[in-house]
Amino acid sequence: QVQLVESGGGLVQAGGSLRLSCAASGRTFSNYAMGWFRQPPGKEREFVAAIRSSGGTTYYSDSVKGRFTISRDNAKNTVSLQMNSLKLEDTAVYYCAAAQSPYYADYSAAYAYWGQGTQVTVSS
Repeated sequence: QVQLVESGGGLVQAGGSLRLSCAASGRTFSNYAMGWFRQPPGKEREFVAAIRSSGGTTYYSDSVKGRFTISRDNAKNTVSLQMNSLKLEDTAVYYCAAAQSPYYADYSAAYAYWGQGTQVTVSS
């Protein structure tokens, strides 16, 4: 089992920045890829970013590429999402997820464990 707890969400003006963090406990953190997903109001959950178990490879959705950066610290069992140049359409509940393998994926089914989510609201 893996427990994931997100933090760092909040209200920010368009153009601003936020940093989300996810603390993991349970299984050996460095054995599996991690991802961030989000669910905008009234919409389905969507992929945001992922990082391989070693941290050497990252992958982003087109909508956040160049603005968001995913990183991980395997010594501290944490994964982070630095969000810059935030837009109104980035408003969503953001979820941290742990995959079942070392290799990242951009679909929900590849992730076995999920955090409770943290709200990010971008205002004009």
